[in-house]
Amino acid sequence: MSPPARTRYSGILNHLVSSGGIGISLLATAAALLGAAIGVFLRGAHLKARYLVPFAGGLLVGVSVFGLFPELIREIGWAAGLVLFAAGYVVLRGINRYIVPVCPACAHDHNHEACDTALHGFAAPLVVAAAVHSSLDGWSIVTAQFAAPLGVRLALPLAVVLHKIPEGIALGAILRAAVASRGAAMLWCLLAEGVTLIGAAAGLELEPLLGQAWLSYPLAIAGGFFFYLGFHAVHGEWKRRGALPAFMPALTGAAGAAALQQGVRVLLG
Repeated sequence: MSPPARTRYSGILNHLVSSGGIGISLLATAAALLGAAIGVFLRGAHLKARYLVPFAGGLLVGVSVFGLFPELIREIGWAAGLVLFAAGYVVLRGINRYIVPVCPACAHDHNHEACDTALHGFAAPLVVAAAVHSSLDGWSIVTAQFAAPLGVRLALPLAVVLHKIPEGIALGAILRAAVASRGAAMLWCLLAEGVTLIGAAAGLELEPLLGQAWLSYPLAIAGGFFFYLGFHAVHGEWKRRGALPAFMPALTGAAGAAALQQGVRVLLG
């Protein structure tokens, strides 16, 4: 690639991450709300969205394992990196298992194919779960913008945005079956997914308090979060549809995450 072209693309990439993660968090929120509108208004759309779930899950796993984790080891060492990464995984798994399912798109304990039936009383706990998930998304995106290399800072938001689309479709479809009207379902979706921006704002507040060097520690926990969400998405599809429909898109997503990060290194190298 010629130097002028490289400079031009470098400027575009740097512009994408120059907002400290708020712009990317807005994009992730918009993607989730677009998916929610599809789930609320288009009958049966949540069934088609299932094909994107393992691909997006593979992206999340690829970013966390091949992008975040090596950088964390370099910054804070094997012991702290492994402990915090595992802690993020265990905490989110515990929340999902014992408190609320944190991902409506990838939870294999809910029958999405039956979302056309009435689910009265399901809206409030689902919105709480989705809000917890959304706050972690926003916080993790912003934390990554300060503490990760450029390849990860681009690949991680892309993975989150792609994961948000089927998540939003599933959320919209379930809430449409749980409340009386489409308008009410969209308001619940707006409430749940809008918390992404609150999580992002919390991440921005955290950065000056801890300093950029210390952000590697919460970022390690975020890596565990994303690994769990990605693995959970693929595992859910494996339970529903079998190994091949789950693992082929997941491997494609993981390879795409690695290729994106390597491409950014080459482009800006």
